[in-house]
Amino acid sequence: MKLSDYKQLTVWQKSMDLTVEIYSLVKFLPKEETYGLSDQMRRAVVSIPSNIAEGRGRLYHKEFLQFVSISRGSLYEIETQLEICERLNYLDKTKTGKTKSLIVEISKMLNALAVSLETK
Repeated sequence: MKLSDYKQLTVWQKSMDLTVEIYSLVKFLPKEETYGLSDQMRRAVVSIPSNIAEGRGRLYHKEFLQFVSISRGSLYEIETQLEICERLNYLDKTKTGKTKSLIVEISKMLNALAVSLETK
């Protein structure tokens, strides 16, 4: 296995796209959220592709499955934080639509990957 083969995973690539999207969106949050919601969203979204990469580098499928599970948790965290931003009127649905679609797509990919790893 090559060191960078995790980069070939579509779910990792889409997670990187989501990271860029979230970093763009948090720029619209109020300044008072710089060290609150904005910071939390950045940390959660970075966790998604990072855990996929770390898990892929592990020796056993069961270990990879654990990191996929962590990525999925971080993805749901981002989804919740976007909902909070909308409810607080920090972001409107026209700004979050593309991001939410990407979240759904990544969620399906992570679920499929988890099922695949469970059966190995």
